[in-house]
Amino acid sequence: MSTQSFDIVVRGGRVVSPQGVAETDIGIRDGRIAALGSELSSAGDVIDARGLLVLPGGVDAHCHIDQMVSSGARTADDFASASIAAAFGGTTTHISFAAQHRGQSLRRVVNDYRTRAEGKSVLDYGFHLIVTDASQQTLDGTVRLTSS
Repeated sequence: MSTQSFDIVVRGGRVVSPQGVAETDIGIRDGRIAALGSELSSAGDVIDARGLLVLPGGVDAHCHIDQMVSSGARTADDFASASIAAAFGGTTTHISFAAQHRGQSLRRVVNDYRTRAEGKSVLDYGFHLIVTDASQQTLDGTVRLTSS
């Protein structure tokens, strides 16, 4: 019996990991998996997963969330509604496109999307850029990796 305490223990599920499938408990502390083992103690909630598969969360790497399109319209979902819907489907991370429009700096685009997501997304998130203005001015404002 473990003497550690956890916020949540998922008890007795068939845990699927890169190492294979095993019946085990999962101890979660501060929103992260802290331990795998048998009969983990808990100071908080216990989820009975006996007879169930416990799978890693999904990563959706192709999202258009709160994105302005060239016509000036925005996509329907903001970071709150999109992330809540994704969480119900088992997704734990989304990576949204951050669309640059002519004349915008790439840094400004990422900062704008970060502002839209902060405090709204219930998931982990990241961004990848849609670069539509690869002018010298735009490229000069970015960090370049060079080899010496």
